[in-house]
Amino acid sequence: MALLDEDRIFPTDPAVRDIARALYNDVRDLPIISPHGHTDPRWFAENAAFPDPAQLFVTPDHYIFRMLHSQGVSLDALGVPRADGTATEQDPRKIWQLFAQNYYLFRGTPSRLWVDHALQEVFGVTQPLSADTADDIYDQIDGQLKQDAFRPRALFETFNIEAISTTESALDDLRWHKMLNDSGWGGKVVTAYRPDAVIDPEFDGFATNIEKLGDITGEDSTSWSGYLAAHRNRRAFFKNYGATSTDHGHPTARTEDLAPDVAAALFDKALRGKCTPDEADAFRGHMLTEMAKMSIEDGLVMQIHPGSFRNHSAGVFAQFGRDKGFDIPTRTDYVHALKPLLDAVGGARDLTIILFTLDETSYARELAPLAGAYPALKLGPPWWFHDSVEGMHRFREATTETAGFYNTVGFNDDTRAFCSIPARHDVARRVDCSYLATLVATGRLTKREAPEVAYDLSYRLAKDAYRL
Repeated sequence: MALLDEDRIFPTDPAVRDIARALYNDVRDLPIISPHGHTDPRWFAENAAFPDPAQLFVTPDHYIFRMLHSQGVSLDALGVPRADGTATEQDPRKIWQLFAQNYYLFRGTPSRLWVDHALQEVFGVTQPLSADTADDIYDQIDGQLKQDAFRPRALFETFNIEAISTTESALDDLRWHKMLNDSGWGGKVVTAYRPDAVIDPEFDGFATNIEKLGDITGEDSTSWSGYLAAHRNRRAFFKNYGATSTDHGHPTARTEDLAPDVAAALFDKALRGKCTPDEADAFRGHMLTEMAKMSIEDGLVMQIHPGSFRNHSAGVFAQFGRDKGFDIPTRTDYVHALKPLLDAVGGARDLTIILFTLDETSYARELAPLAGAYPALKLGPPWWFHDSVEGMHRFREATTETAGFYNTVGFNDDTRAFCSIPARHDVARRVDCSYLATLVATGRLTKREAPEVAYDLSYRLAKDAYRL
């Protein structure tokens, strides 16, 4: 029995569905460009077998364990590592059984689509996952993971991934990327520069991080000029390992363009731990403008991911650390917040700034008009909580009439769950083909144009925007 409907996501009107299906058949097998995500470069560097189904599907995926936790399942029981190293559940079969008996919780969610796709298309599973089938499916996947065809590099090739970008802290030594470069393997795995730890005065250990930044760059990172030089040094280091982009995950979209002496004074306060919350936000905002100016110099594409209240649960953060499913969307202003940056660099044609949002109310009101006017701006795809069938539909409907297709950048999967990558791209291609089919059926796009747009949305826009 197939887990997936062949016509899933397509429109229900038969005539429009036929158009969508034809467009999708043209793009379904295109190579995957995965320009932003959180897969572990160590997987590809060492090419060791994935340990077991639980560590592949459950333990690293916050989409999975946050839903289970919301229904009273403890993170300990799911094997999620504790911040202090205290032992959590280590029996993968028990973790898998717990996941399977609660799998019904994912009905109607994108996670259900992604997991079913991986089970069927990657591992050949034909039984629905449940408490009754958990052991059989576990054994089937576990047996396959021991085969060379299911090691990370082989799956990379099976998934038809042309290029993938991981994301590393500015302080990372990139050892796994170095091992990859030295391995002779032909898969394209590049890094991205994530400087939050050395830009955000409210990041844990900020002053210590700045000292380390100086140690690894040889710059006086505690002086304003040395601090900026250290960023340039690290950006160049990341470019040596294939980086084509930077990534900035700030609480707000605030930007500033401060005079050098004002910025230097604020930096000094940050080092001394004396910033008020507003001053910390102002410093982050100024550094977005500094990063944009550096992108004009070195060609790195800039990604801004604002609007998440990080680590909302103090208890979970204390016990398990960052990225454990408790980052919650907030209201985000873009029109006023981005004006200082856009006044400084918004007209630059040799700069690409990709904006993401967790606040869907800003699509039509703010983001599409901004991207539809400023040469430097592009809209990133629906992200995180909106990386879903309905979220993608809402994005196209809210932005296309103002920003068009060509002020957007295709799709990226933004995932830690390796086997979900082809599933996520498949969903995006089906949604976009369905949207295009509706435009064709209502006379707003010709049958000649639609296949070209489908190709661009599925492949070319991401490849071009991220310079991959």
